Amino acid sequence: MFKRKQKFFVYSLIALLVVLIVGITGASAYLYYFAFEPQKPLNGTMASKKKVQLKIDKKWLAKTDKQLWDETSAGQNLKLKATYIPAAHKTNKTIIVAHGYQEEHTQMASYLRMFHRMGYNVLAPDDRGAGQSQGKYIGFGWPDRLDYLKWIKQLIHKNGSNSQIGLFGVSMGGATVMMISGEHLPHQVKAIIEDSGYSSIEGELTYELKQRFGIPKQPLITTASWFTQAKAGFDFKKGSSVKQLKKNQLPIFFIHGGADKFVPTKMVYQNYRATTAYKKIWVAPQTGHAMAYYEYPKIYRQKVGNFFKQWLK
Repeated sequence: MFKRKQKFFVYSLIALLVVLIVGITGASAYLYYFAFEPQKPLNGTMASKKKVQLKIDKKWLAKTDKQLWDETSAGQNLKLKATYIPAAHKTNKTIIVAHGYQEEHTQMASYLRMFHRMGYNVLAPDDRGAGQSQGKYIGFGWPDRLDYLKWIKQLIHKNGSNSQIGLFGVSMGGATVMMISGEHLPHQVKAIIEDSGYSSIEGELTYELKQRFGIPKQPLITTASWFTQAKAGFDFKKGSSVKQLKKNQLPIFFIHGGADKFVPTKMVYQNYRATTAYKKIWVAPQTGHAMAYYEYPKIYRQKVGNFFKQWLK
């Protein structure tokens, strides 16, 4: 009788472990699919102010003169595409614009038009897995930072060594330019503006797990990082804006919505505190995620324009 009970206990324990392993593996695979595989943009959730303005600016982008540039990813040999819009009057000053999560360069049309109106050339890449670029995953800015280094070098090669470059990004694009900031950048890169970027990929995913599903951080974040490394070839736990900003030497302007419920507002303060270089911050009052431009267009243009004008001379 005792041996039967002992066997039953052992078998039950094994069955429980198998269920847990299968459950965690399945959850990790789902998190990867949900977060890292490209999905169709949820345009229905877009705020009306943004939807109206973006429609107008996309029409402008479709009609304006532009060039399609090619690049190869830093690793994995993916073919990447970027749209280059030359300024109306020849200049050596260019803004490189990084797009957001589940987006591509056309979703940045409002910002592309804003910079073009300011007299800049504009370069707008499609990240891995986005738009016309190859790739089956979203890099959340971490592997992409190395791709942007290649875009920067191509820009300098084409426009000349006297180029002056500003980096700009919104949401995931904001995190992307912060992650680029910690790399060894050519001296032609002069300043950075980030809008609504997260402090780390791990921190953002942990926040979303809790907010959307009520799931604690562990063990899923760790197992999902293993799954992502196997599927996409990078460890998202290394993707930290905070750590990269500690190495940054360029002037940087932080913008965030004071009522951001997607990338919590507290993250902009984490990024700001991590920066020892020249820095500015603007938290737009009562503003949701990546909506500062659409809620305060005149103030936004003024602040962004003045910052780049100060450093790109």
